[in-house]
Amino acid sequence: MEGHQDRMYETHAYVLAVVPPKVSLRDSRPRGETVVQGIGESFFTLLEMSPQRGATPHPQERLSIEKNSRSKIDHVKRRIFYEDLAPESVTELPLVVEIIVTKHEHKFVQFFNQAAPITTRQHSLQLLPGIGQTLMWALIEERKREPFKSFEDIAARTKLQSPKKVITARIIDELAEDVKRWLFVRPPRRNDDRERSR
Repeated sequence: MEGHQDRMYETHAYVLAVVPPKVSLRDSRPRGETVVQGIGESFFTLLEMSPQRGATPHPQERLSIEKNSRSKIDHVKRRIFYEDLAPESVTELPLVVEIIVTKHEHKFVQFFNQAAPITTRQHSLQLLPGIGQTLMWALIEERKREPFKSFEDIAARTKLQSPKKVITARIIDELAEDVKRWLFVRPPRRNDDRERSR
């Protein structure tokens, strides 16, 4: 997905956490407003959103973030980064990412079927946690025989026991910016933190 930074708009997001206004130690009245932290379904964009008045979004809930849609979300405030996440969002993140990966299993299975070399010395499959040279070649040989059909099929035909967990772990690494290349997550553009995500 590298190089496709433009026009990467999210239409749906999953709720990570609802963060209430901060309460000051000197003043018992909460300051600011309640915000919803979430993650986009298509490009894993981390988002800060304003809920509709009276709405109560719940963690792991999938919501539309398109304009003029009937949703618990009034509008997207801004794109945020991993370090902006509240502790409860960080806790929820692996669960929500795994929900998205499970829902879009076909897309990630296609990655295993179509992943190509990055350089003469490195293959994009090797960017996934736990995949070294031996396992990479096993995956390539198996997909030549017949394309993989599901995560279960990959696990049955290779020594990669949990493809879903491997993809989820890679996505978390990308969100934490603990990588040099982005495979699944919308790459960060920190020179424009206020950029709209849709």
